[in-house]
Amino acid sequence: MLLTLTTTHAPATDLGFLLVKHPGKVHSFDVPTGTAYVMYPEATDDRCTAALLLDVDPQRLRAQRDAFDLGQYVNDRPYAASSLLAAALAKVFRSALRGVSKDRPELAAQPIPLEIRVPVLRGTAELATRLFEPLGWRVTAEPIPLEPAIGGDSRYLDLRLTGTIRLADALNHLYVLLPVLDDAKHYWVAPDEIEKLLRSGEGWLAGHPEKVLIARRYLAHKRAFADSALKRLEIDDEPTGEEEAELPVVRKAPLAEQRRDAVLAALHDVDAARVLDLGCGGGALLTALVKDRRFTEIVGCDVSAKALEVAARRLRLDRLPERQRDRVKIWQSALTYRDDRLRGYDAAVLMEVIEHVDPPRLPALEASVFGHAKPRAVVVTTPNAEYNVHYEGLTGMRHSDHRFEWTRAEFQEWAIKTADQHAYAVSFRPVGEEHEATGAPTQMAIFTTKEEVSA
Repeated sequence: MLLTLTTTHAPATDLGFLLVKHPGKVHSFDVPTGTAYVMYPEATDDRCTAALLLDVDPQRLRAQRDAFDLGQYVNDRPYAASSLLAAALAKVFRSALRGVSKDRPELAAQPIPLEIRVPVLRGTAELATRLFEPLGWRVTAEPIPLEPAIGGDSRYLDLRLTGTIRLADALNHLYVLLPVLDDAKHYWVAPDEIEKLLRSGEGWLAGHPEKVLIARRYLAHKRAFADSALKRLEIDDEPTGEEEAELPVVRKAPLAEQRRDAVLAALHDVDAARVLDLGCGGGALLTALVKDRRFTEIVGCDVSAKALEVAARRLRLDRLPERQRDRVKIWQSALTYRDDRLRGYDAAVLMEVIEHVDPPRLPALEASVFGHAKPRAVVVTTPNAEYNVHYEGLTGMRHSDHRFEWTRAEFQEWAIKTADQHAYAVSFRPVGEEHEATGAPTQMAIFTTKEEVSA
């Protein structure tokens, strides 16, 4: 089972930095269904190709007899791309899927010329075109012929995709759409697959003309799961990292709405007029900020160019009157790197952002936001891990992209330490309905410079 990924972006060998796999080595990874290998058949400054090869062990394909037409040992799973390859891709290229590159952050955030080939894939050319073309790909899907003695075409395709697309977006397209074309899953589909679909479809699935078909096939035709996913896509035009749909808990208003209201209240309390929304994602908070005339300058920042495109569409920047449009700016910026443009603002908001940062990178974020940008106030919200016991069926963290979730004591310890290091004072507020033992679902810290407190 093979997938190749080629770029001609100069220098093309930077692809190794984006994939976090050195072009001069063969990398191997044990996966539940066999062994995945990453290698580079070509690696020059002009052209670089990374190949993901999945060597499937038929004995590891448990319970496949009911899932596929053929038996456990005689089937097309070892060579036809499917959810097996998508799962291997998610494990092997985890950082690249998230759009994260320690060595080339700017490159990870920009579209680059890409050519993807999946030489054997179940599906039709017509469906492959319907799925990939709306995402900006040029699609070449050639049916693989049967043996000459039989004649005609098989049910398999040789798929080629070309386009200038951000690598993370390309990988997320493949992660979702390979199982959709194959129309089968090699594992039991549980409710957490809805979260995977929405996370990987962020910024493109809600507006895809085939989103109904994608949801139903990706979720193994489980109608309740597909209906839930589609409903959440309709409620929020584009799912975003900072406004993750919450698991069902009885509350007076959706937690995302309560969170936004709490952030707006905190900004009013610190008398902020010029505000940064750091890690703005698809622009849920930006929309609320624009509606409030007390905010005279609003800046949305995110490392993801695709998310910023979504935010711009959501805000309808091209349709706003000039006076309104002049209040809003959208900048691409990585929060773990210093950016002089972010200096001098009244307040910065990190709404449901820090938990998406790998813990070793938090000091870099702190230095960038609290030390270098140093706004008069910083508002931070993050999940309260203690409250998770109220989410029925939740066994891990609330979202698969979270790197950690803190208890109230852990969050306060971090906030107090960060405030002391950067000459801020800090106070805390609960967000959402409080439980006597576990507190509120979201916790908030409001940092203010000590000069501001003295004044």
